[in-house]
Amino acid sequence: MTKLKTKKSAAKRFKLTGTGKIKRRRAFLSHILTKKSPKKKRQLGQDVILDPSNAKAVRRMIPFAK
Repeated sequence: MTKLKTKKSAAKRFKLTGTGKIKRRRAFLSHILTKKSPKKKRQLGQDVILDPSNAKAVRRMIPFAK
């Protein structure tokens, strides 16, 4: 069997935690920030653990994420 290739777009968007979970960035922090509260902007700046229902698809795109 040939080597599995990594989807580079997915590798740039997702990172692996030490326990093997997948971390992702949050959306909605690029523009139209004036109407968002400081608390909301702080929360959007933090990374979040990927939902388990999507993790299987992401693991397929990133072979090193076992």
